[in-house]
Amino acid sequence: MPASLPCAVQIAATAGLAAWMIIGFTPLPGRWLRWKMFCRATFTIITLTGTTNGHTEPVNVYDYLSPGSFILSPTQLQTILDHLTASGRYDRIDGQGRLLSAHGEQRVNVRASHVVL
Repeated sequence: MPASLPCAVQIAATAGLAAWMIIGFTPLPGRWLRWKMFCRATFTIITLTGTTNGHTEPVNVYDYLSPGSFILSPTQLQTILDHLTASGRYDRIDGQGRLLSAHGEQRVNVRASHVVL
């Protein structure tokens, strides 16, 4: 076997691996989350205001996520809103934000403590 054959195989394998890694960063559907590792994640970025007895204050739902967690789906958001209203902390919660997923960006609203997409 010629000495240059293993070198050519190594170069071809390295080029193939590099091409495969680059393709992993090519655009997928939507504007956000193009890397395949994150393409199934859904992020919610939202600003909320809670009302109790006519008094309003900002609500940070991210305080209610597990430490180190930042992925907030609409279902998780609704669960946190249900907890905050059922516990009596707020009478109602309202707000607006964005939902980012592999399908793109979408507006999300919270009206009377219910998530509306």
